[in-house]
Amino acid sequence: MPSATPSPAWDGRRPVTGTEAEAAALVGWLTDPEAPRLCLVTGAPGSGKTALLGWLATYGPRAGRPRRRAARALVPLAGQSALGATWTIADRLGVVARSPGDLVHALATSEARPAGRTVLLLTDLHAAAEPGALTELIAELAGVGRIRLAVEARSGTPALAALRADRRVTVVDLDGDAEPADGTRPEPPRPQPDLSDPVAVCVADPLLVTTAYVTGSAAAGLPGTLDGPEPSARPGEGAAGDHGGLRAAWMRAGQSLCREQTPGERALVLLAALGDGADPRLRPTLAELAAGAPWRLRWARHRGDLTPPWPGPVTVLGAAGGPLEGTLLVGDRTGAVRLLHEADASPAGRLAHTVPGRITALAPAPDGTVLLLDDRGRLHTVRGAAPRAPYLERLTEAVSATLARHPGTALAAIAGSVVVGDRLGSVHAFGLRGLHQAASHSGRVTAVSAVESETPFVCSGGVDGTVRLWTPGRDPRPEPLAERPSPVVSLHATDTPHGPLVAVAWADGLVGLHHPEGGRTLSFRPGPPVRAVAVTGAGSLLVGTDESLVCLAPRS
Repeated sequence: MPSATPSPAWDGRRPVTGTEAEAAALVGWLTDPEAPRLCLVTGAPGSGKTALLGWLATYGPRAGRPRRRAARALVPLAGQSALGATWTIADRLGVVARSPGDLVHALATSEARPAGRTVLLLTDLHAAAEPGALTELIAELAGVGRIRLAVEARSGTPALAALRADRRVTVVDLDGDAEPADGTRPEPPRPQPDLSDPVAVCVADPLLVTTAYVTGSAAAGLPGTLDGPEPSARPGEGAAGDHGGLRAAWMRAGQSLCREQTPGERALVLLAALGDGADPRLRPTLAELAAGAPWRLRWARHRGDLTPPWPGPVTVLGAAGGPLEGTLLVGDRTGAVRLLHEADASPAGRLAHTVPGRITALAPAPDGTVLLLDDRGRLHTVRGAAPRAPYLERLTEAVSATLARHPGTALAAIAGSVVVGDRLGSVHAFGLRGLHQAASHSGRVTAVSAVESETPFVCSGGVDGTVRLWTPGRDPRPEPLAERPSPVVSLHATDTPHGPLVAVAWADGLVGLHHPEGGRTLSFRPGPPVRAVAVTGAGSLLVGTDESLVCLAPRS
């Protein structure tokens, strides 16, 4: 088994007194590219293990050296369930995960790749609420090439033995005194909140609430949640342990709820995650607590809802105008596109189309025609009730012929124009007066939208995490409207009575509503991965996930 050795880069700065040699060993492991991905920090109770990892979280090169260091995330595991730790780790590393398996997959496949290997520093594994499940998660994470883990586990514990077996690990062993080397004492157990009280769960430590909901599921006879999403049964029905629907809503939105935020912001997320079978007393209580949040919930539809029924998983969204004014278009993984009434998401029929395979983008045109982009990057046209003008037919036929040779990755339409993004980062605006192009992004264009306003413009998002504005025929704006270290997964812009608005969803679960002409940006995190967003003509925000469709209105 490899042993850590001091690194020549070690500059002598002091960690906790008495652990200098172990600190040097940790830095040696951290800076050795050939070292195992898993380092176990172990020792007797009170030997300074936790303090040592806390020191490593902030350790950097000495003054005068270039400040290049991999991202480090310190996550305490004491009292945590595997699900709570999953949400915490995912949030720290900029991905979204519903389960431990989701986390491993997201980190292995994410397009957002920071420089260097991310280092996870996990303390107090032996004191976790579910040490066995967390040990399995750590072992899986150690197999992800872009992750390194330093894990604290007390000597002689089953978790330590399991992690040392059958794999290459580095071990840093501290033989400490009986008293903690950093002078601290263990914290007394925290009182468990009333899990049926919406105010109590919003003001309590969210990781404590998560652990209580998870560990109470076995006693209540509820299905487990560690391997995937909650089942489709209506929240609040069939099991007293669901706490009137609070538990199901918490599990649905958990990663967002476990973030640092005010109780009012947490109440809004929890309110948006409630199913229609929840205790009716929960909504007014949560709405009152969320009164100071920047959003007002208009409606939400979730898997298992009956009145009106859940519209199905969302992969693409569109808010139509013209003949389809007040209608939402919701596409799912099978290629079906459902029509919903914007006012309450009640069913309004289906789009009649015969597109084979998955639909990756849809674009309602002002004349009632709906353009679709399939997963091969080809264009399809679904005509509305009114006859199309011949020049529009010629335009879409020309675009379709172009995409048959050069597949598109994103699609939008306004009167007289079709806009397409490609895998090389360029945006192409096909219009009646010719073709305009802009090299807007580094890497694939993931979403485009076009706005018919006093000054028509195109908005695009890319795998590079930027959102850019462009008026065809002019140079693109040099500064992005928004930029984050996460790929854009969906984007939609429209003109509203309040001016143009742009909704953007990133791969780390954040949704933002932007004012291109200036104004406050509002954000929302539903919890699960966001698949699609849209803005209605009245300025409301639509957020679609695999099991939810939520409509929020900014508070005036």
